[in-house]
Formats: sequence, C-alpha cells, structure tokens
Amino acid sequence: MYHQIAGRKLGRTTDHKEAMLRNLVTSLIIHERIETTEAKAKELRRLADRMITLGKKGDLASLRRAMKSIRTKEALGKLIKEIAPRFAQRNGGYTRIIKYRNRKGDGATTAIIEWVETGAPTKAPSAEAKPAEEKQP
Repeated sequence: MYHQIAGRKLGRTTDHKEAMLRNLVTSLIIHERIETTEAKAKELRRLADRMITLGKKGDLASLRRAMKSIRTKEALGKLIKEIAPRFAQRNGGYTRIIKYRNRKGDGATTAIIEWVETGAPTKAPSAEAKPAEEKQP
C-alpha cells in the first residue's frame, strides 16, 4: 500500500532525489530565482519554506539542521543574514511558483520559483509624493 508517503518520486532514487533537492535549495538561496520543472518546483517549495523557518529561529540547533540541506557556507550565511530577516513578519508562504513554458527538448512544463519578498521596493515612488516645483514668471 501507498499510505502516508509524502512527496513526489520525480523518477529518481531517494538518495538522488534528496541530493537534487539540496542542490536546488542552495541555488535558490544564492540566486533567489531559478527555473526548473513544475514538479521539482512544487517539491522544492516544501524544503525552501522549511529553511526559511530554521533561518528565522537562528539558534545553533536550527543552523545545524539547515546545514544538512544547504550545500555551502556562503548560502547558509545569506539565508541567515539576508533572506530570513525579510520574512520576520510573515508566517509562511515564502516562495512563489510561476508557470513559465514548455521545455523545447522534452515538452516538460517548466516553472520559475522565487522568494515572495525580493527585497526590492514593491511600489514605485509616486509623482504625488515628490514636492511640486513652483513655476516662476
């Protein structure tokens, strides 16, 4: 029976799948936006959200748990110092999956996965906020 087995198989052995997901989450932390297949993105979302939660805690045990999934110390540092503080007021849903296109070679549905809050200002400054210059005759 197939009861209580979470996650997608992705056509790989368990070891290969876990290694691939660790590579993907490291790339997502470093580049903040990656393109992959839709199934991989949906599976990656679970791991990426868990890494943000561990980064927000910031204690030694959480850092060690995060280091099991993150490949490089640079990525771990970026997670703790830059990415996790962005989501301090957010309780979940740290990633966004955007369906992108079908890949030319095999027709696989691809998607872009990125952080919801990218650090850039969400609104452009409006023209009303700037002081109007008075015309002099």
